[in-house]
Parts: sequence; C-alpha cells; structure tokens
Amino acid sequence: PRSTLDRSSAASDVYKRQLKEEDRQHFDAIYKSRGRIGPPYSYFLNAPYIASRMEQTLYFSRFLTKIDKKVKELSICTLARELNAEFEWAAHSKEAEEAGVRVEAIQALRNKTAPHGLKSDEKAVIQFVQELLRPPYRVSEPAYKSMETLIGTELLAQLVCILGAYSMLAVAMNAFGIEAPEGADKLPL
Repeated sequence: PRSTLDRSSAASDVYKRQLKEEDRQHFDAIYKSRGRIGPPYSYFLNAPYIASRMEQTLYFSRFLTKIDKKVKELSICTLARELNAEFEWAAHSKEAEEAGVRVEAIQALRNKTAPHGLKSDEKAVIQFVQELLRPPYRVSEPAYKSMETLIGTELLAQLVCILGAYSMLAVAMNAFGIEAPEGADKLPL
C-alpha cells in the first residue's frame, strides 16, 4: 500500500497529530462517524477536507438512505466488481449476503457472468450499474426504466449519487493499493 501518512501505529491520535490544526476537525468528524481511523481513511486524510466530504456521503449511504439494503448492496458489489475494487468487494459482498442478496447473484458478479441467469430484480440492478460504468458510460432507456420501476425516481437519484461516491472510493483505494483484508474473499483479477 502507498501512503504519505505515517501508518506505523494504528492509534488514531498519531494520525491526528500529523494533521494541521485546521484539518483536525475533519479527522474528528470521520472518527466520530466511524469510531476509528483505518484504511481507507488513513490514506484519504492526506486530503482532509475531501476525506470528510466523502465520509458524509458514505455515511448517508450506510445509515440514512431509504434504498432497500439488498438493492444498495447489490449495486455496490456490482460497482466493486466492475472497478476491481478488492477492499470494497470484501466488505460489501459480505454485507450483501447479510442483507439477503442471493449467493448466486454475488457469485455471478464475482465470476463476471452477471446478469445472465439471475432474477429480474437482480438483473435490473446489475445491468443499470454495469451500463453506467462501461463505455459509453450511459444507461439505456430500458435499464433506466427498470430501475425507476424497481425503486422510484427519488431513490434512483440517491442511488446514482451513492454510486458516484463509491466509485470515487474505489478509484482512490485502487490508486493507493488498498487490498482486501487478510482472509477476505478476493476478486479474481
């Protein structure tokens, strides 16, 4: 992993002391929300203001959105698979299963066979995210309508914003070389 932030100690006060005084409020906000400072925030705190804004969006995604957790987690898993984001995959494939996403859908994503052979709601979610993240980076009218029918216009707008935040997270973690934790399900790259 790459970082300019000293990671020799997991103690959060070490991270905080390395920040400029005016940036410590961002550290405090992240720590309050997550209860710890570890990957990926130990990297993102190299840009504290952006890190705290990203954390706010991810906090919304985790705790405040009204999107069905199965839909949200399947969407994030699809994004993680499309961007080969090992850390996100490890966290969210487990959360997806706990939320009730079928193991067959998770495995189809992992093995890059999705959405073929999946249920219509799973197909709608996966196809929407795949179209958004693959060239030409546009969602077809049928895929859009399927998702709009599944979750409604307001929640679809929230989902697109959540996907944007998780895309930023995935790109940053890939750039920093943050891999899945030891023992976690690793994506075949």
